Amino acid sequence: MSKKNLRIGVIGAGRIGIVHSGSVNDTPGAEIAVIVDAIEESAAKLANQYGAKYTTNVDDIFTKGDVDAIIVGSPTPTHVDLISRAIDAGIHVLCEKPVDLDINRANSIKDKVANSKTNVSIGFNRRYDPNFAAVHARVNAGELGNIEQLILTSRDPAPPPQAYVAVSGGIFRDQVIHDFDIARYFVGDIVEVSTFATNAFSSEIKAEGDFDTALTNLRSADGKLVSIVNSRHSSYGYDQRLEVFGEKGMLQVSNMAPTTVRSFKADHSEQSDPYLDFFLERYAASYRKELALFIESIETGKQLNPTYEDGCKALILADAATESAKTGKVVKL
Repeated sequence: MSKKNLRIGVIGAGRIGIVHSGSVNDTPGAEIAVIVDAIEESAAKLANQYGAKYTTNVDDIFTKGDVDAIIVGSPTPTHVDLISRAIDAGIHVLCEKPVDLDINRANSIKDKVANSKTNVSIGFNRRYDPNFAAVHARVNAGELGNIEQLILTSRDPAPPPQAYVAVSGGIFRDQVIHDFDIARYFVGDIVEVSTFATNAFSSEIKAEGDFDTALTNLRSADGKLVSIVNSRHSSYGYDQRLEVFGEKGMLQVSNMAPTTVRSFKADHSEQSDPYLDFFLERYAASYRKELALFIESIETGKQLNPTYEDGCKALILADAATESAKTGKVVKL
């Protein structure tokens, strides 16, 4: 008898919901059971693309018994409540970052998550970028010996709309939180955070009381140093680089372009193609791997994705960076 597909409900039919729906559709052993969005037109459009059902009532996910797992891509303030309801219903959860904008709310269900038999995973997909993952594996294998420095560069092609910035929780909870997770993934827990942030180019972001440019330094519990460079814009596409320096050498991840073709002329040489400029293109493989591991986690009972605790620790770092940027002080954790 063939194994039944994992029936997945996707909550949120916006940009990230579209990404996750595509991953589910492309992943053996999974199927889209239902799309949920408060905007009926959005839910119907996405559901029809994959021959799935749709609803505007999130209660249907938890009461009709036709899903085994959910992917939460709805606005951040809904995440804690949806995770809690999913646990009550015995439904597995893959939730987009951040877990919440308020660490106290996030902490309010930590024990419930820890004691649950359902899988709760947080969507820090960059761990599964093939390049980042390859470097992480080589670091863990001891290729560089003791790690001394980690440098992350994370610049988006263009800033989000002002309306999104207003409810995002700020650059550190929205954008840099990915880098905080990668930092912890490579060097472990962080004990000190020092951040400089400014408004270098966007009056709209400034009007929302947020920053568009930041430099953050971290110190791990065992003394490793991390530097994170962030900007909300980059004229040359997605600027996503990583450098790990250790006693035996260094490993780097460079930016990605559609091809590796270079042009060589009498007066110059250059890369022929611009860097990728959309997060789906840059991280498509990581979303597929993330989902595959989530399914494997459910089947095996092993936690293979970032945990709810990982989500809370990244949020604590985001809060500390926000505090440091606003006060000019080093924040010790």
